[in-house]
Amino acid sequence: MRADMRQVTDGTYLVHGSNTNWVILTDGDAITLIDTGYPGDRRQLLDSLAAVGGSPESVAAVLITHAHNDHLGSAEYLRAAHGIPVHLHEAEVPHARREFLHQVTVGQVLRNGWRPGVLPWAVHAIRVGGTAHVPVAEPGAFPVAGPLDLPGRPVPVHTPGHTQGHVVFHLPDAGVVVSGDALVSGHPTSRIEGPQLLPDMFHHERAQALASLDILEGLDADVLLPGHGPVHRGPVREAARRARERAL
Repeated sequence: MRADMRQVTDGTYLVHGSNTNWVILTDGDAITLIDTGYPGDRRQLLDSLAAVGGSPESVAAVLITHAHNDHLGSAEYLRAAHGIPVHLHEAEVPHARREFLHQVTVGQVLRNGWRPGVLPWAVHAIRVGGTAHVPVAEPGAFPVAGPLDLPGRPVPVHTPGHTQGHVVFHLPDAGVVVSGDALVSGHPTSRIEGPQLLPDMFHHERAQALASLDILEGLDADVLLPGHGPVHRGPVREAARRARERAL
């Protein structure tokens, strides 16, 4: 199954894998890859690089919003097989190494199994590697503060709560925020459409995730590329406010 890829702005692509998204930023022949989908999304991931005229050899770096399996899935493969550096927030580096795991547990899923969509989502997640052991052997913290010297010039912005080291990536020149799981526009376990927090069971610290919406409100952008759900167009500050209203 091929991934559904949409060009959002010049050089910016949102790719929908199996219930999760990743983002490709291009500058000439060079690529920045933000997140990598589930382990089982690898073929789709490689196909999406080819669709923009690239390959793993074109990828300057893999940037990870947070180290859950549905975002980290092929990071170690790309690092080990192709020598691509993998960068995260310093607080997320040990999470990527799997020194600990802050991810929804089987028990939490079972306790929420009565909710619409939870059990089908869980079955799919298991099938595509949601419970696989996928540590990154040598993850690195972002090398500089501010814009990274990579295609798209993404700026990591720390938005803790979903995980302690979660970040979003601001693309000021493009007016885009790549929001990971700090702010999404849909999810198989949610009956809501549009800007929202993920259901409570997915957050390491829900109150902190809610507080991080204040940070998103301060980013000047009109396009939101979430980790789950479709592209959302309109001021990101309003999307963050709407998500807060829904969460309270």
